[in-house]
Amino acid sequence: MDEKLYRIEDEILNRLVGRFVNVEKTERRNELIKLTAKSIQPDMGDDDINTLISDINDLSPIDVLMKDESIEDIMINNTKSVFVYDSKEGQKKMNDRFEDKEKLSRFVNKLKLYATNESAKGNILDVHTPSGSRANIVSSPLGYDITIRNFKQTALSIIDLINSGALDYSIAARLWLYMDGFKVRPANLLIAGMPAAGKTTLLNSLFSFMRPEQRVVTIEETYELDTSTQENCVRLETSEDMPMVELVKNALRMRPDMIIIGEVRGEEANDMITAMNIGKISMGTIHASSSRDIINRLQHSPMNVPKDIIPVIDALIVLSQVYENGVPHRKIVQISELAGIETQILLSDLYKLDYKTHKASAILPSVTYRDTLSTLIGVPPPDILAEENVRAMILAQLNKLGRRDIRSINETVRDYYTDPDAVLAKLGLGNLHAVVRV
Repeated sequence: MDEKLYRIEDEILNRLVGRFVNVEKTERRNELIKLTAKSIQPDMGDDDINTLISDINDLSPIDVLMKDESIEDIMINNTKSVFVYDSKEGQKKMNDRFEDKEKLSRFVNKLKLYATNESAKGNILDVHTPSGSRANIVSSPLGYDITIRNFKQTALSIIDLINSGALDYSIAARLWLYMDGFKVRPANLLIAGMPAAGKTTLLNSLFSFMRPEQRVVTIEETYELDTSTQENCVRLETSEDMPMVELVKNALRMRPDMIIIGEVRGEEANDMITAMNIGKISMGTIHASSSRDIINRLQHSPMNVPKDIIPVIDALIVLSQVYENGVPHRKIVQISELAGIETQILLSDLYKLDYKTHKASAILPSVTYRDTLSTLIGVPPPDILAEENVRAMILAQLNKLGRRDIRSINETVRDYYTDPDAVLAKLGLGNLHAVVRV
């Protein structure tokens, strides 16, 4: 483009800050660009307008990276360099970078189209791009440093995670049981791990196991969860006016069956566990490296959860990034159930990965949570374990049949809740039968 068009583009970007945040259709966004261009220069021709539209929608030089499913994070270090985190190769430096501060500033102004008007005024802002990716932008005298969390267009399913080696069918079936609870008592869960361990990815995959009638309230600092399988779902995002702790408290007034907190990191942990204590099933992610580390974090500042109510949490799942032959793999490395209090909170380890040998023991039978379900639904504990095995076989058969995406799994799960024997017959598993029916 020539300098005149660039000046007009800069004026358009300034006028439209935050105007795209609630506009879903590309056609409507392009129309806003056209109307704004016409207001600046009424006699502008269609060719120049189309050029402006094309350039404003162009996020070069990183647009190709944002379309790459294997790239999870894009790190723009001002005009110096661009790094990415590749799920197959780990972190690496790219050849492309922004040539000068002017081009970087114009790129940021394009992103600001999708910022709320309030956030666009600050020196730190989070922006959701049209693809669903999240950009964190920090401005400084040197320019801008930008980190883009590159979300997959299709979230990974529980079977995708099995195929990647993150877990096996028996663990997946246990997670299905935790999410379902035979309708009467789903489990209160915390999913832990250090940054980029795959916590949100696992949490997303668990939506396949939710019952259709459940009313779910999700609370996040920035939208990351894929709630498309749930019709009765409220998605809340924090802001300066609505901090996490207030949204968690307010969620209790929204008649939820389940409250999901994207990341538990502060005093909202107290309200989350209070919700668990009054019968509202809750789950979320937390930064921690082991089950015991989760307990320690909950008990100390800034969470300060009283020790005597922490055992309302049923299970803790820990993920980690494990390197095998120099290649990173995300894996579930520990599953624990809470088993009461003596001098400290008791943990029952059901599964653990040995980091040195990369071998894990077979998942042990659930005890505490299994016994809770056994009492509530009036069936012997062995029946619950037998039903868990049936569900593991269902997931294995879905994988074999190529029905691996979240929606296909969710459809099968929902049908199974309604008529389990019909689903088993349809999947070619007619020799099995649902052991526990609710």
